[in-house]
Amino acid sequence: MANKKVPNIGVHHLALSSADFDKSIKFYTEGLGFEIVAEWGEGTGRAALLDIGNGSHFEIFANGNANIQKDEKFVHFAFATSNPDLAYENAIAAGAVSQIEPKSLEIPSKPALPVRIAFVRGPDGEVLEFFKVL
Repeated sequence: MANKKVPNIGVHHLALSSADFDKSIKFYTEGLGFEIVAEWGEGTGRAALLDIGNGSHFEIFANGNANIQKDEKFVHFAFATSNPDLAYENAIAAGAVSQIEPKSLEIPSKPALPVRIAFVRGPDGEVLEFFKVL
């Protein structure tokens, strides 16, 4: 469905304020296969832009506060994927903590929306969803 008010608008990137920058970079690159396209700054001013692989990006900042309640950062990031089970397995192998194992369900919307989903907590406690419309 095209946006009639702002043509060609879309999501370029999501951003995470990480308390452990290096651990987050390793998780997203080695665990989920994201690729670093740009890095800048030093110390708590470090940041990196990672290509998710479909034209969307994920940005990580090194200025996170480990004392912030995990659920205050955001509800969750949902990544569209053709294989939520594989994304979940890769995330778990890279150190993520399972929240909801892969499962199929129907969102009781109008019209009903059949999906396959899985949830994990990433290295900074962030909630990640792997999502596929069936």
